[in-house]
Amino acid sequence: MARNGGRRGARLRRQRGYRWEETLADRFNGTGKWRAFRLGSPSTGLPDILAVCPSEGLIYAIEAKSGSGMSLYVPADQIRRCKEWVDTFSGMAGGQVLLAFKFLSKKRTGPGRYVQRELREYYKVWDGDAADCVCTYDGDVFERTGGSRRPIRLAECPMPFRTRRRT
Repeated sequence: MARNGGRRGARLRRQRGYRWEETLADRFNGTGKWRAFRLGSPSTGLPDILAVCPSEGLIYAIEAKSGSGMSLYVPADQIRRCKEWVDTFSGMAGGQVLLAFKFLSKKRTGPGRYVQRELREYYKVWDGDAADCVCTYDGDVFERTGGSRRPIRLAECPMPFRTRRRT
């Protein structure tokens, strides 16, 4: 019985992530200036979303994470593949790697148990070498190496659409 619950939970987490990616692409596309595309499954080695604003020469390679916990994790290889895409289009004026974090309005406290909280979104610009990264519910970002975390400062990216960003 627990095995089915484990599979069901994994499927739910994947669906949340896909919905977050679709929401972001729809928000970009709704601006009229931007075109955004979900690039497929995680096994393809592509960023989650590629967003382009041709009129301003901007391109964003976006890794999107969503969850109900207190922190969200982005592996270095996912940041690296986003950087490769931005570098590929280096002729564009403003190529950036963005990490889009969404902390759901319910926090998981145990198996099947949740408590209500404020929904929060963060859009961070990754500008260094690829490394494992953790973002907390409060918007603090850490580089994770081995078993330790080191705080890093990443700039917030102003989005061209309305967000649920904490002030």
